[in-house]
Amino acid sequence: MRVLAIGGSGGMGRHAVSLIQSFETVEEIIVADLNEESAAGFAAEMNSKVSAIGLDVSDPEALRRAMRNVDIVVNTCGPFYRFGVPILQTAIGEGCNYIDICDDWEPTIEMLKLDQAAKTAGITAIIGLGASPGISNMLALIAMRELDEVFSVFTGWDLGGAKPEEETSQKGLSAAMVHGIEQMTGKVQIYRNDAVEFVKPLEPIPIYYPGVSMFKGYIFGHPEAVTFPHNYPSLNKSINLAHGGDIDSILLKLILGLVNWGIVGKERAAAFLAWFEGRREDNKREKSPETPPVMYGLATGSKGSVDASVGVAWVGEATEPGSQYDVGMGAATGVPLACGTKFMCERRIKECGVFSPEAGIIDPEEFLEEVFVQLERLGKVPSADLGDNIKVSYS
Repeated sequence: MRVLAIGGSGGMGRHAVSLIQSFETVEEIIVADLNEESAAGFAAEMNSKVSAIGLDVSDPEALRRAMRNVDIVVNTCGPFYRFGVPILQTAIGEGCNYIDICDDWEPTIEMLKLDQAAKTAGITAIIGLGASPGISNMLALIAMRELDEVFSVFTGWDLGGAKPEEETSQKGLSAAMVHGIEQMTGKVQIYRNDAVEFVKPLEPIPIYYPGVSMFKGYIFGHPEAVTFPHNYPSLNKSINLAHGGDIDSILLKLILGLVNWGIVGKERAAAFLAWFEGRREDNKREKSPETPPVMYGLATGSKGSVDASVGVAWVGEATEPGSQYDVGMGAATGVPLACGTKFMCERRIKECGVFSPEAGIIDPEEFLEEVFVQLERLGKVPSADLGDNIKVSYS
């Protein structure tokens, strides 16, 4: 298989490429980045399968040329609200399978609308297969499968651990910071009371997670809130949440308020946010059954004739800042992306169309087992055993 890794030398992409190069089914990886010098330097550090090209994804003809004779496009080029849809459209047009880490809800909706075009072209596209979305969707899907009937789904994570990678090809503003401003300002889409709602982000929601004291999650614009109702229309609620990381701080609210009031543009606000993140101390997580999960999927509904809720969380030493097994945002996002690419290369995903992670074309436990095997190989977690990394809690 020939792989085109768009943004492959960036903070997320380099983790995926570093792993994909070891897969026997991959013959060649072309790292494509606007910063050609950085891409070439990164490729030189990899094995002989990896080469580099300069690519401006806003140039349609250059994008088409880069995809010719390629089997899979692995896209980590953000922000996805700008580049997600046109890159997927081009991949469909060139007959390339496609996988990305899209974490913006707006383009996710538009990309799902390309499902029939992908089916007609005979290609598979998986959008949002990173940490969140990605692992978070798989956790929630496992929780849903524990219930007979599901009424609501929450996905969530600790914002305190979501710091951008220091090593990246990007110059200037971090796409992650631009994404954060985009999803914490204006209005975002959620699903509540059997209907789509557009709400102000950071609205506090009480979360009753099994075995944990009630804590507040804050609405954060993300694809999970729109893809679960898309795949499971019987749901009456689907919301993505964040907690921790000074998400309720006065300074963060001030930065976001300046954007909402039209005083400061989103890019300037992203620079402020980067400054804020750079000075915020890591929140040390104490091991306690009462501590909110670092990342979780929570489903509520019924089991038999009894109301029930099930939470599935990513746990273990890898979640704790400062641990020798600290996974980091880049690996947590890039490794699932690489595992999805592996499944595609091994033809373990046969359905054509555009899918989000929880659509059912990937078994969640099989996928997470592969993720933790790879994380253990990289020395990021102490054990690859699913039971050591995933905890299922019942009400």
